[in-house]
Parts: sequence; C-alpha cells; structure tokens
Amino acid sequence: MQGRPISHGVATGEALVLGSSLSFLGGVDPKTGRVKDRGTGAFNRTVRGRVLVFPTGKGSTVGSYVIYGLRVNDRAPAAIVNRTTETIVATGAILAKIPLVDNVDIGRIRTGDRVTVDGDRGEVVVVRQGGL
Repeated sequence: MQGRPISHGVATGEALVLGSSLSFLGGVDPKTGRVKDRGTGAFNRTVRGRVLVFPTGKGSTVGSYVIYGLRVNDRAPAAIVNRTTETIVATGAILAKIPLVDNVDIGRIRTGDRVTVDGDRGEVVVVRQGGL
C-alpha cells in the first residue's frame, strides 16, 4: 500500500492493530511497553517490536515524550502505521527514530500480519498471517 512517509527508516514486525485512536500519555506504559487503554482492544498487549497500527493519535503533547521513552527503555514499536497521523505521534516517532507512514487503509491490516513499513518511500507491505 502506498501512503505518506512521516518518519524515515524501514522496519518489519508483527502487526498489533488497535480498534481506536490512541493517546500515548496514559495509553501506553513507557517502562513496560504495554497498552493500558482498555478501549483500544489491545489492553495489556506489548507494543515492543510490533508494527503498531491505529487510526490516529489523541491527547497530550507529552505523548511525544512517551513514545521517545519507549525507545529509551527498549520497549518501542518497530514501526507505526496510521490512517491519519497527527503532530504528537509524528513528533514522537521522529524523535524515537520509529518509521511511520500514514494515509493507509488500516482496515486491510490485521493483528498478527507480518508488516514492513518503509518510512522513506511511504510504503506498507502486508503479508497475511499464515501466508494467506
């Protein structure tokens, strides 16, 4: 899928798809990398090494530093894919050097899919779990 590149780099990982927008402040624990927002459908699942897929960010500007804190604590997602990226998530991904692409039909990605995010070219490649 072709999207818009936001944060450079290339990464591959297993997708963790959230069912709603995410505020990193209070929504993800920067020390454990676990999702704390029960409304996302991924409560207590780790973002570490995953391709984190969610519609858009929300909330406090401190969320950018939470994303950076995930990197510092070695708990960061491998990459992020959004339908629409807002400034807080974009800033955090850039600071933490996490590849990020938006303007993607995230409905085509499922938790467990193998996803490669090319933040240089704005491309997202999805391999369905089980090769389907």
